[in-house]
Amino acid sequence: MARDHMILSAFFFNPQGDHRMSWRHPRAPGRDVFDFDYYRELVQTAERARIDTIFVADHVAIWDSVKSGVAHYANARLEPLTLLSALAGVTRHIGLISTASSSYSEPYNVARMFASLDHISKGRASWNVVTSAMDEEARNFGRDGNIEHAFRYERAGEFLDIVKALWDSWEDEALLIDKATGYFADPDKVHPIDHKGRHFKVRGPLNVSRPPQGHPLIVQAGSSEDGKNFATAQADVHFAIFSTKEDGIKYRQDINERLARHGRRPESFKILPGILPIVAASEAEGREKQEYLQTLLPDQVGIDLLSSWSGIDLSAYPPDGPLPPLPDESTFNGGRTSLNRVKQWSQQNLSLRDIARKLANSGSVPTVAGTPKQIADQLEDWFVSGAADGFNLMFPLLPEDWVNFAEQVVPELQRRGVFPTEYGPGTLRDRFGLARPANRFAEQRANARAVS
Repeated sequence: MARDHMILSAFFFNPQGDHRMSWRHPRAPGRDVFDFDYYRELVQTAERARIDTIFVADHVAIWDSVKSGVAHYANARLEPLTLLSALAGVTRHIGLISTASSSYSEPYNVARMFASLDHISKGRASWNVVTSAMDEEARNFGRDGNIEHAFRYERAGEFLDIVKALWDSWEDEALLIDKATGYFADPDKVHPIDHKGRHFKVRGPLNVSRPPQGHPLIVQAGSSEDGKNFATAQADVHFAIFSTKEDGIKYRQDINERLARHGRRPESFKILPGILPIVAASEAEGREKQEYLQTLLPDQVGIDLLSSWSGIDLSAYPPDGPLPPLPDESTFNGGRTSLNRVKQWSQQNLSLRDIARKLANSGSVPTVAGTPKQIADQLEDWFVSGAADGFNLMFPLLPEDWVNFAEQVVPELQRRGVFPTEYGPGTLRDRFGLARPANRFAEQRANARAVS
């Protein structure tokens, strides 16, 4: 498929919006974030705009190791695979990306759940693989603290190999359901995987037939060295973090070199940087919206979040002083992408308080605020330049910013011809222009026949 259309993915982590204090906004939802109707309206709005996917991020813990975690930070949310399975029934085209942890799940269960979602949705399922960086998550799964960073990615690599093998354990022609002969499946085309590795022992086969996409789309979001190496070896789509078009072009060049080392071509891998769009009548109004959200943030939330990202308890340091020396990336077991972002800010002569506010208000992705035309200008510029294949849209306030983008920015992009007016045919993988993976067991049987 020619690279003539950008990909748009509508993301949320906090269900009130991706500003951490958006839940305090007068127009933010309340208890309805635990009600299905709220999400049905969101996703149907996105589908009417022909947005490619929704992307539901997740943690498997409450952030409660700091004072502000439960008191002020809205990180309680519905379990995403359950939610997306329900949303599959009220949509027809939009892709369904769900986060699931490779550190605190089992490969068989994950393979089965995503294969089921792919069948239910007729080929729209996608797995955002995370290795989980919070100590709170580790303590919910029998550990005293987080798994060491490199070990998490080593385990994740084996985890992905098993999941993909399980998706292949039924060949495409294995399911017969032949009432005349009595054969439900062809035994020669259903395979145990007999995996015995360092971290897992899994016999297989899966008790779900092969997914419509062959393999549901694999998404990965880490931008550390381990994360980028893992992504280029295993993933189809990469949720990237960079601040400028120039940084994006350099990032793509780096990714292409890593892909080549795995024998992959650039078109097999889509890069979607995160961006926070705020649609307004003018640039000034966009800034006002952004600044109002910033007034909702208690300083304690920012300092606690910065402590979490940097791996240092900063509560004892003067908030108007500099950050203390930060950990070395090579020995840091938290999120290394987040740590490196903090290091960049620490070099700008900002106080601890300033960095905390910057982090809590915008995270690590850039904000684009202004008119629909101004927002479309930036997205088109990044796309046409090759800095991005599309965007992970992280709306500061839901549902308002989500709806405004769908109803005002998308038509502007469509008028310019850089975003389609209708969904393309086929599965999510087909629409992204990504090849359907061959079945490894079918290939093995074909090779064996050729030799004999």
